[in-house]
Amino acid sequence: MNDIKTKANMARKFIEKGDKVKVALRFRGREMAHMQENKHVLDDFAEMLEDIATVDKAPKVEGRNMVMFLTKKK
Repeated sequence: MNDIKTKANMARKFIEKGDKVKVALRFRGREMAHMQENKHVLDDFAEMLEDIATVDKAPKVEGRNMVMFLTKKK
C-alpha cells in the first residue's frame, strides 16, 4: 500500500504542474482472468487525488494493461 501512496504523491506533483497523468496496471498470467475485480486499484488511486484531479478517461482495458488518465481540476 505504501507503494501506491508514493506513486500518488509523484502523480500529484505532475498534476499540480498542469500535466496529465497516465495510470496503468499490467496483468500477467492468471491475473488476466481477474482484470475487472482489480479495477478498484485504479479507483482508489483516483480517489487519493480527487482533491486536485479528475478522471479524464475512465479505466479501460488495452491488451494486458488497464489504463486511466487523470487531469487537473478546473
